Amino acid sequence: MSTPSIAPASRIFCAVDTTDLDTARDLGRRIAGVVGGIKLGLEFFVAHGPAGVRAVIGEDGPPLFLDLKLHDIPNTVAGGIRAALPLKPAFMTIHTSGGPAMMRAAAEAAASAGEANAAEKRPKILAVTVLTSMDAADLQAVGQSVPVADQVKRLALLAKESGVDGVVCSPAEVALIREACGPDFILMVPGIRPSWAAANDQKRVMTPAEALAAGADHLVIGRPITGDADPEAAARRIVSEL
Repeated sequence: MSTPSIAPASRIFCAVDTTDLDTARDLGRRIAGVVGGIKLGLEFFVAHGPAGVRAVIGEDGPPLFLDLKLHDIPNTVAGGIRAALPLKPAFMTIHTSGGPAMMRAAAEAAASAGEANAAEKRPKILAVTVLTSMDAADLQAVGQSVPVADQVKRLALLAKESGVDGVVCSPAEVALIREACGPDFILMVPGIRPSWAAANDQKRVMTPAEALAAGADHLVIGRPITGDADPEAAARRIVSEL
């Protein structure tokens, strides 16, 4: 189970998924004091690069979850991690399906941040197990003929053995991974939908309170906040429900 002393708001990373820089900056400004951090992903990064990230986060902004889901040969992924270190991300993502050598290379590259400057915190590396948009039929289509939960557990254990800090998983597998990987393995959980929000394209969802109760460390919440007419009010409503 997650540590109960951590403030609920600090557990939430708001997914700012847009290519519009002004929109991203405005959202970041409005919710920075309400949630624990901001997630910027591939869509935004391809459009605006590191300069765009700095424009949204600023020098002393909220913690950054840089969600690029890197997946390539070990040397290339390690280079990508090192290239992102100046942005000082709190978390970065890779794909477990890249294999143990790739995951080890990513973890070692992240550790180099602390080696270069002891005062700097290194980014935590999180490995993506099974995307929350996928279900059993999707796994079957790509040749993985195992139940979703079994595949997630297999990949989470592989990630832990490979030295990464935690995984990104759906809320449905939080309790399973917590039991398999122990209390210190970070679980970053998307697919979070308050009871009053639409599921959209997420197939394995849970409410914020349910996910924390199951053992999640951090929650990724996007459209229920960013799609609301008043994102700050929506974020505060979610925090209050925790």
